[in-house]
Amino acid sequence: MLHVLDEEWARSGQGLGVLVRYCDDVVVLTRSRAAAEAAKARIVSILERLGLRLHPDKTRIVCLAKGQEGFVFLGFEHRLRESKRWRGRWYLQKWPSPRAMASIRARVRQRTALCLASLPLEDVVGHLNSVLRGWGAYFAVGNSSAKFHTVDSYVHLRMAKLASKKHGLHGRHWATRFTYGWLTDLGSTASAERCATTGLRLPDGERCRRAG
Repeated sequence: MLHVLDEEWARSGQGLGVLVRYCDDVVVLTRSRAAAEAAKARIVSILERLGLRLHPDKTRIVCLAKGQEGFVFLGFEHRLRESKRWRGRWYLQKWPSPRAMASIRARVRQRTALCLASLPLEDVVGHLNSVLRGWGAYFAVGNSSAKFHTVDSYVHLRMAKLASKKHGLHGRHWATRFTYGWLTDLGSTASAERCATTGLRLPDGERCRRAG
């Protein structure tokens, strides 16, 4: 049904701005607030004829100039950032939105729950792999490195707590026994390069301890 919006915009809306749509998510990029207001009114008019309306809580007009505001589209937050090399030049960048970050934290927390400490480590690793690989592959594009580092740190925390529980230790022990090097050996980082391809892997040391 929303193909009608695309067709109508191609006929009469292109002078207002560039419309980008994926399913029922729509963004219009304009050169001024006046044009943005006109574009919104135009879209409302087209949708009314289709028996549809814009979501009042998710529809807003923002000013992107010099990074003042940003917008979320398809899970990414989009915002202008000034070049560190060429001051005065601004580029549109994107990274996982707050909602996307909250979602991956919840999924990591669920798959590293302390009640899973009695399970073989490879089972926990396998379940976490699917989450990290999928999330990492989707958000690998753009400027997500800082957010990946945040997820890495959270995965480190959760895995250290789970490993401590598994071995009957108190605390997290992530500064001594379950260090970031240990985490890297697990392959449990959210970096795009690792997540999209390998995710977690069971370390030989853990397998040997169980075999003994």
